[in-house]
Amino acid sequence: MSEQTSDAPHPSATSGAGDPTPHRRALPALALAALGVVYGDIGTSPLYTLQTVFDPANGLPMNAANVRGIVSLIVWSLTIVVSLKYVALILRANNHGEGGIMALLALAASSVTNRPKLRHALLVVGIMGAALFYGDSVITPAISVLSAVEGLEVAAPVLKTYVIPITLAALITLFVMQKHGTAGIGVVFGPVMVLWFVVIGVIGLLNIADSPAILMSLDPFEGLAFCVRHRWLAFVALGAVVLSLTGAEALYADMGHFGAQPIRVTWFGLVYPALALNYLGQGALLLARPAAVQNPFYLLFPTWALYPMIVLATISTVIASQAVISGTYSMTKQAMQLGFLPRMSVIYTSEKEMGQVYVPGINWTLLLAVVAAVVGFGSSAALGSAYGIAVTGTMLITTFLTFFVIRYAWRYNWALCVGATAFFFVIDATFFSANLMKIVQGGWFPLAIGLFIFTVMATWGRGWQMMVAEARVRAGATPLKPFLDKLFAHCPVRVGGTAIFLSPDPNGVPHALINNLMHNRVFHECVAFLTVNTKEVPYVPRREQVAVHPLGEGCYQVTITYGFKDEVDLPRALETCSSAGLVVDPTQTSYFLSRATVVPTAGKGMALWRERLFAVMLHNVGNVAAYMKLPANRVIELGARVEI
Repeated sequence: MSEQTSDAPHPSATSGAGDPTPHRRALPALALAALGVVYGDIGTSPLYTLQTVFDPANGLPMNAANVRGIVSLIVWSLTIVVSLKYVALILRANNHGEGGIMALLALAASSVTNRPKLRHALLVVGIMGAALFYGDSVITPAISVLSAVEGLEVAAPVLKTYVIPITLAALITLFVMQKHGTAGIGVVFGPVMVLWFVVIGVIGLLNIADSPAILMSLDPFEGLAFCVRHRWLAFVALGAVVLSLTGAEALYADMGHFGAQPIRVTWFGLVYPALALNYLGQGALLLARPAAVQNPFYLLFPTWALYPMIVLATISTVIASQAVISGTYSMTKQAMQLGFLPRMSVIYTSEKEMGQVYVPGINWTLLLAVVAAVVGFGSSAALGSAYGIAVTGTMLITTFLTFFVIRYAWRYNWALCVGATAFFFVIDATFFSANLMKIVQGGWFPLAIGLFIFTVMATWGRGWQMMVAEARVRAGATPLKPFLDKLFAHCPVRVGGTAIFLSPDPNGVPHALINNLMHNRVFHECVAFLTVNTKEVPYVPRREQVAVHPLGEGCYQVTITYGFKDEVDLPRALETCSSAGLVVDPTQTSYFLSRATVVPTAGKGMALWRERLFAVMLHNVGNVAAYMKLPANRVIELGARVEI
């Protein structure tokens, strides 16, 4: 067993309001790359949003006033939630330049380290947000690709029976290709999405010219009048309106890859205008041809353009799916290093970009869940009912955590903090409440996924914390320095080579050392007691990762500190120890790890069923040596029983 602890930085160590500005010459390249990664999800939302809003099952009558009201709500939701909340506010809440729910959670938690109860509450809420993101990761590929392929029904109704098989074939191919990484196809993502936004913006503008009355929707009072007029029905409709905001969280989650400025430039320069024009264009089409409600996106185009648009839409939705899948891998890796998920095999698919990772276990689990969603729901309209809860839940939690960042990390005035977040919190809560009405129609699906993931993360996090605490007690029961002094006084048998003992407590005796002395009765010529810490920051500079303290007689204390996005590679980190006198020869080094067997005990830290769940996860945990990049033929694991 390897031991990791969380070492939260002082709030002053966290990033403030803002991020480094990219070099002027790099901005166009970063903006193009951001278009290919950040906006795939929200950019393909026009495929299904209005169609879902006016789905007969929702009971909203199709008339001119309702069309103008709904389009007004969509345009102003994009303006308020995306432009103001995410682009103007949330992008400033960066954790050393990194974004996303896990980075925000680490930033919020580290800002209240002196308030343990509040910190625990924030961790619970943050884990809920991360769990809901997994539900989003299942629904996004399913609804995006399915809605694109459904264009075949418009082009040739006889092809309707092929929609599900083609969708499944595209998705299975996408997931199978994940192991090869995205470096090769990533270069085409940006240009494809530029073409997508230009096309949907232009076609929207052409349809607006045919029915300019839709421009009345730019008046926010059209949306308010719709809500006042319909009240309960309008509240229900908000559950579908929020589909226009799916993918907004990606603007924040991918900030670490591109920086805030390229994301802001691309949003205001291309994405926002194109989306607004397309939604207005769909509204104009519905005013002119109410029968187009069966698929208002594809019916914007002339007949000759349908098949090219189906191809472009399918490629764009695959890009949207790729972005959320890659984001799930990245968040899983962060959660593992922060101690919220069991270790799984992580494969780095690029030698140049360490952020490009592939997690096989997550990949195949996601594929099974996505296939189940496509087959079980059968249409994008049905999936729309399942989509909103995961999206709005994550958005609500992001706003909640942001308050604690600007209050306790940035130390802004209390009234300013409340004013900056309460407005958005009310909007998010309204959208979330509207989607709760759709639990029976499909909202249960992402909630079930989220509940399962939350149980796993909360149980693993608590169980791991208890096990590390128990290991520290065992190690701390025998202080290291007096133990070594007593050992050397009896002149132990020394053997050649270097032994690395992993320990949760740098000042205590590792259990593996006691076992080794008991069974093998030898002590290596060079011995390092290694403790691995994970800080609540994305990256720790290489020069600050390793600290070495000589203990005499060929013994050393070594502490290696990683951020939650750093690649864990112990042999590479140990190469830097030579300046302190610790020379690690890979061919003469053995790594001693403790392999814990958890014994669930009633009446102790967790409910018995949770302790049993933790024991099962620990038993099936991924290869620790592989996770830490240790050479398999140089690792020795010694067993230990732990009661929790």
